[in-house]
Amino acid sequence: MTFTLTSTDITDGGVLPDAQVQAKGNTSPHLKWSGAPEGTKSFAITCYDPDAPTGSGFWHWTVANIPADVTEIPTGGPVPSGAVEGRTDFGEPGFGGAAPPPGHGPHRYIFTVFAVDTARLDVTPDNSGAVFGFNLHFHTLAKASITATYENAG
Repeated sequence: MTFTLTSTDITDGGVLPDAQVQAKGNTSPHLKWSGAPEGTKSFAITCYDPDAPTGSGFWHWTVANIPADVTEIPTGGPVPSGAVEGRTDFGEPGFGGAAPPPGHGPHRYIFTVFAVDTARLDVTPDNSGAVFGFNLHFHTLAKASITATYENAG
């Protein structure tokens, strides 16, 4: 079985809808996953923009410790009880929508769900995307992504 990610809000290769743009809706998208590998004890979600002019990209959403029996997050959340949303590059936990600089061209927004081999990653709401990524590096069994784009023409 293949680990897959789908959404009723965003389409792989498509343009992000206004609802997922910070200045227009700032709402986390619906995400649904299936086909997690044997040994999955929790899930994690990230949204990352590798095109941000920072030298290190931009973290728009990090969530860990989603229970293994959860396979869907509704539009706008909430994340399940016990899950941890980390600090985004906007400076606080929770979803932060697309906000590329005006005239910078299209940015990719990569929404990824990770099947994790432990029930709890050692992360807190104060941790950055880099800390979430570091922990996920050592505990990921599989991952599935949807990449959408958005451009702020200015």
